[in-house]
Amino acid sequence: MSEDTFDDYAADRDDPRFTDWLRERTEPAWSDATEHRFTKELGAGTLDDEVMAQYLLQDYAFVDTLVGVFGYALGQAPTMAEKRRFVEFLDVVTDDENDYFERSFDALDVPAKQWQAPDRTATTESFIDLLLAAKEQGGYAETLAVLVPAEWIYLSWATREAEDRPEEFYFAEWIDLHANDGFVAFVNWLREQLDTVGPTLSPRRQRRVARLFERTVAHEVAFFDAAYDAV
Repeated sequence: MSEDTFDDYAADRDDPRFTDWLRERTEPAWSDATEHRFTKELGAGTLDDEVMAQYLLQDYAFVDTLVGVFGYALGQAPTMAEKRRFVEFLDVVTDDENDYFERSFDALDVPAKQWQAPDRTATTESFIDLLLAAKEQGGYAETLAVLVPAEWIYLSWATREAEDRPEEFYFAEWIDLHANDGFVAFVNWLREQLDTVGPTLSPRRQRRVARLFERTVAHEVAFFDAAYDAV
């Protein structure tokens, strides 16, 4: 684990980033998430279709809450320019990504009644509870503390797998959605938001943000694990 406080972490670095400090604190869970069997099998096109279907069902159940948390972050963002970045991202999630889900469910033979009202697993419920707690009990920094790792993890593994995309569109397009220039720019911007606000927080709030970040990473690992458990 890295230094206990961000000040300690920053003391011997020329250009310290608050989000780098948070990420390093999560190891080995960060590597467990970004190098998970699920991500590698998806990238190779060898992931079992039933595992993919179960994963997408839970992600679809999860995305409503995620959109709500992004909407909350939009309201907390300090300037109109920053609010606009959240609006643009939400437009992608509620349009392009939603279209991907519907086509993928059709290709994977998932009945409409199943994906329109998916049964949430305990893992999904726990992840949703974490997002809601961050939104309801904290401020902008706490909200960013769950959004940044959730999106950064996907950027990390998807950009790795984008070099040799699989043929099936429900694998390839899921990678594309998280490895395109727009998503790269948004995640980098999202990190910059937390990099800016993080160092201004009291030590107590920094620790709370760090705990939320760590719990999000752990939940991402469990979310990938659960796709296999459900088959």
